[in-house]
Amino acid sequence: MSPLLPNGQENLAFLLSGLFTTISLSLLSISSSIIIGLALLLLRQSSLKIIKTISISLIEILRAIPILVMLLWVYYGLPITFGIQLSPFAAAVLALALSDSAFETEIFRSGIQSVPIGQKLAAQSLGLKPLHTFRFIILPQALRIILPALGNQYIYVLKMSSLASIIGVLDITRRANELVTITYRPLEIYSFLVLEYLALVLVVSFAVRKIEKYFKKQD
Repeated sequence: MSPLLPNGQENLAFLLSGLFTTISLSLLSISSSIIIGLALLLLRQSSLKIIKTISISLIEILRAIPILVMLLWVYYGLPITFGIQLSPFAAAVLALALSDSAFETEIFRSGIQSVPIGQKLAAQSLGLKPLHTFRFIILPQALRIILPALGNQYIYVLKMSSLASIIGVLDITRRANELVTITYRPLEIYSFLVLEYLALVLVVSFAVRKIEKYFKKQD
């Protein structure tokens, strides 16, 4: 019998049932934030001053808003302001992606700046268009450079996804909170929650190291 409750196995299964939601939420959020971050980066590099100014302003605004505030505004503010009603899960993905996209933009920008300028000049001499140069020459090299930073950012999003429980997302944190209100056993339940997040972060860290080693072998 589990120390969590008389129905130990059921409680353990209940706690673990939020794992898929947590993993899905963090994966979708980081993937979306990378796409948004790249789009903001391309806008920031625009030759048109107005577009560049708008993109920089958006990046600064997104960086300034706390994730919890973004979650609450997306879930409660969008329906009132624009009539857009999102499910708790969709609202959490959007909020986390928007919050993280600004940091992704800076990560990609630093990686691109680390690529030798000679690579870009060589691509131009071969007649490649700017978009093709970015996609096939600059971006692949930048990804190798920024991979550790991207891994750390995913871990950050994974941990911040716990805030989604505030708006009703049934992740592992929400499951733990619900079980605490029933069992009044916060020490055991939250200790198990700590172990769940620890296991997830260790798995991600291991995967990132493996990918880094793979890229080093390709060099």
